[in-house]
Amino acid sequence: MATAAVQVPTVVAQSPKKKPATNKSSAAPTHPSTAVMVVAAITGLKEKKGSSLSAIKKYMANNYKVDTSRLAPFIRKFLKAAVVKGSLVQTNGNGAMGHFKLPVVKTPSATAAAKKKVVKKPTAAAVTPKKRKLTAKKAATSIEPAAKKPKKSLIKTKKIVVVPKPPKVKKTTTAVKQTKSPK
Repeated sequence: MATAAVQVPTVVAQSPKKKPATNKSSAAPTHPSTAVMVVAAITGLKEKKGSSLSAIKKYMANNYKVDTSRLAPFIRKFLKAAVVKGSLVQTNGNGAMGHFKLPVVKTPSATAAAKKKVVKKPTAAAVTPKKRKLTAKKAATSIEPAAKKPKKSLIKTKKIVVVPKPPKVKKTTTAVKQTKSPK
């Protein structure tokens, strides 16, 4: 008898199709960078003594609709770096705490700029060379320059007063020698 060979179909496991990755961080934020928001908050608040960290956060939450608790480390990092760099001035406090304001940039006034642009033109009398008169050389006299006054320092120094310490009192102990009695 002949046996018939039966072929069993082999099942090939197909890998499941990969879904396209949806990464929340790849979406562009709808708000500007933290640095731009902080600077805008400080200029918008216009506080005389500077804006505090909490006031800056409130301004950002109201105007940019951001979660300031998530941005808090970035805000603090920017404030510290901007103070070191000089783009912000910290009026009081240290680190990210305290009050911050923008530095005052002095612009030259219009009259000062106009004075710098004016160039004096030499007159005709100044252009013609004058004849030198021949004179006998004066004997060199030794004139000592006046004593220079010491410049006052802008830094105030503290006067250190040395108070003498009272002398230490030595403790005197009376040592009693014990003598052994002879036996």
